Amino acid sequence: MAAIGDLMEKLAEGTLLARVVSGGVSWGKVTGECVELLDENLRATGRKVGAKDAVFATPVEPAKIWCIGLNYRAHAEETHSQVPDEPCVFMKPRTCLAAHGDPIKLPAWTGRVDYEGELAVVIGRPCRNADENSALDYVLGYSCFNDVSARVLQKKDGQWIRSKGFDTFGPFGPTLLVTRRMSSTARVTTRLNGKVVQQSPFSDMIFSVPAVIAHLSRFATLEPGDVIATGTPSGIGPIQPGDTVEISIDGVGILKNPVEAE
Repeated sequence: MAAIGDLMEKLAEGTLLARVVSGGVSWGKVTGECVELLDENLRATGRKVGAKDAVFATPVEPAKIWCIGLNYRAHAEETHSQVPDEPCVFMKPRTCLAAHGDPIKLPAWTGRVDYEGELAVVIGRPCRNADENSALDYVLGYSCFNDVSARVLQKKDGQWIRSKGFDTFGPFGPTLLVTRRMSSTARVTTRLNGKVVQQSPFSDMIFSVPAVIAHLSRFATLEPGDVIATGTPSGIGPIQPGDTVEISIDGVGILKNPVEAE
């Protein structure tokens, strides 16, 4: 498959990209209800699959998953948390990832587990010590992310690694919008069993995407394929086996996952 850096060089702004499982994993260009498979040089192969029938992998396989907590003021208020004066950073392991359609599996002993719909930023080239003015130059594109969280363990542990690091607690995808900048009026929406439970424009973020990238790159090198989950708006709530969670972002797509008991 083509490298992440090649995607930045060869794909046009606004391309909706996915990785599709079809005799292996291939890049695909999503247009309407169709996914056109691409070769290793990102040229059309002539092979197409229906988007509804396609089996999606996560848009990239990140080396690191960076996450920002409490990045919407209303969410900080609903959790009775102080609004941070700089981005609150934590990480999730790669083993948490789940693709579109994969089940979120809930161990019986974890207690309450919540959905958290978020905008995911995918880094396209190495980034260190970026400032806010140049930060978006390092962005490949944007996708949907669900920062599933075991709420009881989060409070018990006092830090968030275990509560947010379970296998399947990081649904991601299915599509990646190749663009440097998301409109501030675009919204992230979470639906639980078809009912809207979260919805907010990105203009409501406390720390913008450029501010988050600049902050992270001051102390760590962001690498091609790294994912940054930028925080969830208010409206968090529990999920149970039998539920279905959908995270949608205007212009990007819909990430849908069933919930099962482990």
